[in-house]
Amino acid sequence: MPEGLQLDLATLRVVVTAAELGSISAASDRLNLAIAAASARISALEESLGLRIFERSSRGVRLTPAGQMLVRRGRELLADADRLSLDLHDHARGLQGHVRLAANTSALVEVMPAHLQHMARAHPLIRIDVEEHGSLDIPLLLLEGRADLGIVHMAHAPHGIALTDCFVDTLVLVVPQGHALAKREAAALADALDEDFISLGDGTALSSRLAAAASVAGRLLKIRMQMRSFDVVCRMVAGGLGVAVLPREAVAPQLASLPIRAVPLTDAWAVRTHRIAVREGVELAPPARTLFDVLAGHAPRPA
Repeated sequence: MPEGLQLDLATLRVVVTAAELGSISAASDRLNLAIAAASARISALEESLGLRIFERSSRGVRLTPAGQMLVRRGRELLADADRLSLDLHDHARGLQGHVRLAANTSALVEVMPAHLQHMARAHPLIRIDVEEHGSLDIPLLLLEGRADLGIVHMAHAPHGIALTDCFVDTLVLVVPQGHALAKREAAALADALDEDFISLGDGTALSSRLAAAASVAGRLLKIRMQMRSFDVVCRMVAGGLGVAVLPREAVAPQLASLPIRAVPLTDAWAVRTHRIAVREGVELAPPARTLFDVLAGHAPRPA
């Protein structure tokens, strides 16, 4: 390391937090530091590097190109340091590993409860932290070292990511029981494009897929409202406020309890393959490899 370089984890955390929040003051609040101390850390680092990390203005701070490189690599270093701290804590408690899993909503609802139950029984000394994220956001979490494994719905792997098949689900058109389409044995999305749609939030793989399919048909999807969960979407449909496209496997309980019907979709894209995502070329630690094998169906099932 060059002589005089003031790069330590505490300073790095200040820089990354300020970059994420766009403000040194906001970063100091989040990290419980005096703003003068936070600013002094950044200034000392810039002086020792001989370059600017941030462009400062009355509206906050913005990363320079050098700052962007520092923050990108810094996130990885901080994630490794946090992981090491947690692993040491787990080791002291007698645990044998820690895995961070980022999964899309469909995976959490449809398959993860059974897989996590299996892991808890077969590998009780491995701790698994699970966070819900959109499929489109998960690759970045992996590349930045903030997750070990991801479950995503995407056909092609982004740069730096490797994909392995995990499970398949089927999308259906969810309509109120009294709706004209409820009498159909099957339907295409094009048959419902005159309807108001109840959708999940923007940025999910499902909402992007629906918008793209409507565009191919030369139409715009008429989004009446956006909800955060499958359950709430179904309740809005049951109230006659619109129709929705959701995974049949995820909404089975609502189909049994609400006045709604699932109409099979004839569109080829309605059958979806969800995949396990990992960083390409990076060997998984044994606990993460164990979970990977369970998710990929390579691990033996308990009797």
